[in-house]
Amino acid sequence: MSQENQILEALKKVQDPDLGKNIVELGFVKNLKIENDSASFTIELTTPACPVKDKLKEEAKQAVLAVEGIKNVNIEMTARVRQTPSEKKEKLLPQVKNIIPVASGKGGVGKSTVSANLALALMKMGAKVGLLDVDVYGPSIPSIMGVQKPPQVLEGNRFIPAMEHGVKIMSMGFFVHPQEAVIWRGPMLHKTVEQFLGNVEWGELDYLIVDLPPGTGDIQLSLCQIIPLTGAAIVSTPQDVALQVAEKAIIMFNKLNTPVLGLIENMSGFVCRHCGEREEIFGAGGVREYSQRHEIPFLGAIPLDTRVRETSDAGEPTVIADPDSSSAQAFMSVAQNLAAQVSIRNMGGGSGTRPTPKEITQPEIGKIRILWKDGHESVYSGQKLRLACQCAVCVDETTGKQKLNPEKIQPNIFPVSTQPVGQYAIRFHWSDGHSTGIYAFDYLRASCPCEKCSSAEKVKTS
Repeated sequence: MSQENQILEALKKVQDPDLGKNIVELGFVKNLKIENDSASFTIELTTPACPVKDKLKEEAKQAVLAVEGIKNVNIEMTARVRQTPSEKKEKLLPQVKNIIPVASGKGGVGKSTVSANLALALMKMGAKVGLLDVDVYGPSIPSIMGVQKPPQVLEGNRFIPAMEHGVKIMSMGFFVHPQEAVIWRGPMLHKTVEQFLGNVEWGELDYLIVDLPPGTGDIQLSLCQIIPLTGAAIVSTPQDVALQVAEKAIIMFNKLNTPVLGLIENMSGFVCRHCGEREEIFGAGGVREYSQRHEIPFLGAIPLDTRVRETSDAGEPTVIADPDSSSAQAFMSVAQNLAAQVSIRNMGGGSGTRPTPKEITQPEIGKIRILWKDGHESVYSGQKLRLACQCAVCVDETTGKQKLNPEKIQPNIFPVSTQPVGQYAIRFHWSDGHSTGIYAFDYLRASCPCEKCSSAEKVKTS
C-alpha cells in the first residue's frame, strides 16, 4: 500500500461526531502532499463555526503521525458551508446557502437580541452572514445593531443592504418612521417579505438569519410559502407560560414542513455582579427539559444579563462589545450548535445509535446523574469526571500527561451548569471555574460506574 493510501486509511479513524462519518468518507481531506518524512493536507469542514475544529485537527495529526515514515504533519483547517438544496431558492436567492428564521411564540423573550448576537457570532467565526428583520410591527434590529448608514436604493426598486459589524442587514425599520405604526393585512405583509428576499442584493451568504415577529401569523406563513427554509430556531424563556406559547410556533413549523433545528433558552438565570448569587427569575431548565422530552435539539442557554440589554441599547451587541463575558460565550456556543444542526441537515448526517442523554441532574453535591434515552441510569462522581478532563488546560497535548493536580480537586466539586456541544457531547461548567473540557456521550456511557457496566472502561482518575 502506498504511503498516501496509508495516510488516508489512518484518517478514516477520525470521525465527525455530528455527521457520524469519518473525514475521508465525507470528503473533508483535500490536497494531500507527502515530501520526505512530512505530510500536509487540508481539512475542509462544513462550517467555520464547528465546535470541535481543534479536536478534529489534533486527532488527524496523531493519526497521521502513527503512519510509518511520517514525522511531521501540517494541517490547514478551512470550511465550506453547504447549502440547503432547493430549486425554488436557487431562483430567488441563488447565492444564499442557508436561511434560518429565529422565532418565538410570544414577545418579550429576547428573540431580536438573540438573532443579532447569533448573526454576529457566526460572522466572528468566519461565516458570511446576513440579518433580515421581518418583524414589521416592532423592527428593532437597526437599533440593536447600531446601523449608521441605511440601505442603498437602486433602480428597479432594488436594494443594497446596510452593513454593520461585518453583517449585511435589511429591516422594515429603515422605511417606517419611528412614530408611525404598521397596520397591514396579509397581502401587504406577503409582498414585503417577497421584496426583502428577492429585491435585495444579498450577494454570497453562508447564513441568512431571519428575525421573525412573535406568534404564528402571516409573516411566518409567507416566509415558508415563498422559499424553502433550512430550519428554524425557537427562542423561549424557561417559564411554563412562555414554553406553552413557544410550542405553538413549533407546531406551526411542523405543519409548514419546516424543520426545527433546535430550541434556545434565553434569560436562563441571573447572576448578581456584586455577590455572585444566582437567581432563577424565570425558572430554570424548562426549555432543556422540553427539548429532551420531545427529542428536539437543545442549542443552549443564555443567561439574563444586564450588560446584554445595555450593549443592545447602545447599538453594539454583547458578542462585539463584551466578547469575553459569559453571555457572549453562551451566544458563541449556541451559534456553533446551530451551525452543527445546519450541517447535519444538509449533509444527511445524524447521531444514529449514539447514546444520548435524556436528563442530567444532580442528586446530591458531588454527584452527576444521567438518565439515557434507552432508560439506563448512570451516576458519576463529579470529582472523577473533573479529573478525567482531557482539554489542553488539564492534559499536555504533546506528551498526554496530566497537568491537573488531583489534590486541588475537591470531592464535592459539581457542575454549576452544562452546555450541549452539537448532538454528541456535554461541556460542564465546574464549580472551580473550569469550563473548557468536552465530554462525549460515547465516553460518558462507556465510563458508567454502575454494576451493569462493569465490563466497560471506568472513569480514569489520573
